[in-house]
Amino acid sequence: MGNSFGRLFRITTFGESHGKALGAIIEGCPAGLELDEEKIRLEMQRRKPGQSKITTQRKEEDEFELLSGVFEGKTTGTPIGIVIQNSDQKSKDYSHISDKFRPSHADYTYFEKYGIRDYRGGGRSSARETAARVAGGAIAKQFLASKGIQIQAYVSQVGELALEKTYQELNLDLAEENIVRCPDPELADQMIALIDTVRLERDTIGGVVSCVIKNCPPGLGEPVFDRLHAELGKAMLSINAVKGFEYGSGFEGVKMKGSRHNDSIVNESGKIHTTTNHSGGIQGGISNGEDIYFRVAFKPVATIMQDQTSINEAGESVTVSGKGRHDPCVVPRAVPIVEAMAALVIADFLLISKTNKLAEI
Repeated sequence: MGNSFGRLFRITTFGESHGKALGAIIEGCPAGLELDEEKIRLEMQRRKPGQSKITTQRKEEDEFELLSGVFEGKTTGTPIGIVIQNSDQKSKDYSHISDKFRPSHADYTYFEKYGIRDYRGGGRSSARETAARVAGGAIAKQFLASKGIQIQAYVSQVGELALEKTYQELNLDLAEENIVRCPDPELADQMIALIDTVRLERDTIGGVVSCVIKNCPPGLGEPVFDRLHAELGKAMLSINAVKGFEYGSGFEGVKMKGSRHNDSIVNESGKIHTTTNHSGGIQGGISNGEDIYFRVAFKPVATIMQDQTSINEAGESVTVSGKGRHDPCVVPRAVPIVEAMAALVIADFLLISKTNKLAEI
């Protein structure tokens, strides 16, 4: 239970942080899609550990193997199987917490739920699991690209350092030009310095990843419970360390009056669009054709290289010492994860939309 996401375009992931491998099964990808393995590899490289001084130093190349669902470079319509081998596990780094619960981790909750837990790197609760999501999301991104839909995420905040410009004022391509993935080079340097300082203090810090979906057609999303923004929120909140999700004007919208917040609709030479986009491209839970944009808040990484008070499995007070290799800030590597989950949501709704009108069946 809980290891699959999506209805028509569906991904199921498996594997643990220190197990032999991770993997994904993608069902529902239409047949005939020309699949570029190099583009999948690029997405995996963007997420992999050991990229720079501000990420974990675990060394995983995150090479993948396509096991099924692809023939002569094209998808066959059958389940696509992907496996990603683990190669740099250091399980001994976690022997000191074999019976202890790390503060703000899933150790205690997993133990209460299952009565057993894989303490090596957090097992299934580790962010290592997101490698499988990025692999599946890379396929979804290629499917969407064939329909002209583009998804781009970037780091917009680290700690108190936040971008003041909107995404329209930025060249988002610049995000991949620096190790923190912020499209403002000057602010990026400040973010990198902050993360490095926090790392040297043996601490961690949080941040925000913003995402923009362009060229999404109107009509995606379901009324009432399966609204497009609700599914995007579910997708983002399923990512490790995520503490918040907002789309469009978000929480800032409460400061506006309705007369300012409403997005006026116009018809210009047969093209219907809104003059503003406080709605974030979604109205009534359904896309309206405007850019969909949202923000995802990530907490500071829970593992810190400092002693903390906790308990063990017997309920006794203990001291937990931080060891192992961990990110001082998760947001630089979270960018491709956010994109992957957004792609899975949009791909799923795009297929579902084909069942909404008799003329399209």
